[in-house]
Amino acid sequence: MLKQLSAQIVLLLLLVTAALSAELSGRVLWIYDGDTLKVENVGKVRLIGIDTPETKASSRDRFYTKNFAIDAKRLRKISKQAKYYNINHLKNQRVRLELDHTHRDKYDRLLAYVYLPDGRMLNRVLLEKGLATVFRRYSFLYKKDFLKVEENARENRLGLWE
Repeated sequence: MLKQLSAQIVLLLLLVTAALSAELSGRVLWIYDGDTLKVENVGKVRLIGIDTPETKASSRDRFYTKNFAIDAKRLRKISKQAKYYNINHLKNQRVRLELDHTHRDKYDRLLAYVYLPDGRMLNRVLLEKGLATVFRRYSFLYKKDFLKVEENARENRLGLWE
């Protein structure tokens, strides 16, 4: 009786996991900027753990200038590159989303790791190319890895770090 109950619980957990996975995927409908997109049946998604420069001058520019000595002209250039990278690699593509311990930001966007059709994590790819920095303020699952990836992009003078 206990074995049968355990098997039923495991089966139920597998079904729930499969259902959640199915809900957390969809076709990319719109690219707002380098770190925000719209996914079918999900809504607005913010890439967790990274930050890309804004398309227009903003208070966030001070972070880049103060911490990395990156000027506004370079920020606008990288902002466009990050957005166009996403348009070229994501628009109308099916992506899979992975959540972390925090599910929504203060703007009610879903916070997620976004996986490209080829299996690579977009958040990490943008860091590898120097098109994003690690969002340092909060903790998240892949923070140590992301910091190493950002450091590698910096050492190789890619994107923001040229």
